[in-house]
Amino acid sequence: MDYHDVSAFAQSYGLLYLFGLFIAVLIYALWPKNKEKFDKAAQIPLEED
Repeated sequence: MDYHDVSAFAQSYGLLYLFGLFIAVLIYALWPKNKEKFDKAAQIPLEED
């Protein structure tokens, strides 16, 4: 196993890893149960002290 093999492996599976992570974050952000939490967080800058 030389540098070329390791590089090809890292590029292929690194892409799959990052794509899977992106999908997981997208699911978390769009999950209906989290809507209230995100709506509350969105109002924080508009609150008066």
